[in-house]
Amino acid sequence: MTIPRRRFLQVAAGAAAYTAATRPAWPQDYPTRPVRLIVGFGPGGAPDILARLIGQWLSDRLGQTFVVENRPGASGNLATQLVVEAPADGQMLLLVSLSNAVNASLYENLAFDFVRDIAPVAGISRDPNVIVVNPSFPVHTLPEFIAYAKANPGKINMASPGVGTSPHMAGELFKLMAGVDMVHVPYRASPPAITDLMGGQVQVYFSPIAAGIEYVRAGRLRALAITSAKRADVLPDVPSVAEFVPGYDAGAFYGIGAPAKTPAAIVEKLNREIDAGLADSTLKARLADLGSVPFLGSPADFGKLMAAETEKWTKVVKFAGIKPQ
Repeated sequence: MTIPRRRFLQVAAGAAAYTAATRPAWPQDYPTRPVRLIVGFGPGGAPDILARLIGQWLSDRLGQTFVVENRPGASGNLATQLVVEAPADGQMLLLVSLSNAVNASLYENLAFDFVRDIAPVAGISRDPNVIVVNPSFPVHTLPEFIAYAKANPGKINMASPGVGTSPHMAGELFKLMAGVDMVHVPYRASPPAITDLMGGQVQVYFSPIAAGIEYVRAGRLRALAITSAKRADVLPDVPSVAEFVPGYDAGAFYGIGAPAKTPAAIVEKLNREIDAGLADSTLKARLADLGSVPFLGSPADFGKLMAAETEKWTKVVKFAGIKPQ
C-alpha cells in the first residue's frame, strides 16, 4: 500500500515529536527540569544548611531549580532508600552524610547497600563537631568535663539528632576513649537538641559546627573542644579533643550521591559544577564561616571516602554495641 506524501509527512512529524517528548534528556542537556535533592534530616541542621548552599549554587549554574526536600526518619535511611529506588537519571540526588556510613552496620536488614547502591557524585566538606554545654553547667574546660563525668557516671544526658548521626558517633567514641558514661538522648534534628540544651533538659551536645557556632558566638552555649584532630580555624581558641584524649578524631562528612547506574556524563557534570562551587571565593567563605572544610575531588575520590568511613564506623558500632532505636 502506498501512503500519500502528505500523510507520510504528518506521520513522520508526529513520530519525531513523540520521540523528542518521551526520550530522557541527554547528559549534555541535563538538567531539563527541576532536580530533587533529598536530605534525611529535618530543616535547620548542618545537612540541611549545606544542601541548600550547594543546591542554590547548582540552580544558578545549571539553570534549573535544585529543590531541597527534607525526609527525616530512621537516621537518614528513609531518604537513602527513596533515592536508591529512584530512576537513575540525575533527577533525584541524595545529601550523603556520615549517617549513611554508620547505618551500613547499625541496621541489619536494610533494603539497600549504601556503597553499592549510591553512586558517589562529589564531596562537599569534612566537618568537625564542637562539644558544647549550657553556660550554667559547672565546667569550663574539657578536662573539667571529663572529671565531672567520671564523678557522676550516667548522670550526664548527651543529645544527638538521632542514632548513628555524627554527633552521636562522636559522643560514643568520646565515651570509649575518655572512659566516661553518658546517657544518649536522640532527637530528630539539631535545633530541638540545641533548644533543650539551652533549657537544661540535656547537658552536652557534640554539635555540628554549622548548627552550633552562632550560639557559641552569642554566649548562649559554651564550647569545650573541637572533635577533629586539629583546631578549627573558625573557633581558633577552642582546643581539640585530641589535645587531652590522644588519638581522638571524629567528625562528619558530606557530599552528593545519586542512584547507582546514573550516567557517568551526568555524574561528571555535577561533580565539575560542585567542585567549581567549592573553589568559589564566596561559597568557600560561607563554608569556612560554618566550620566546614571543603572536600574537592573526583567521584572516585568521594567514593573512597564513603568506603573508608563505612569501615571506620563499623568498628565503633560493633565495639560499643550500638543498636538502632
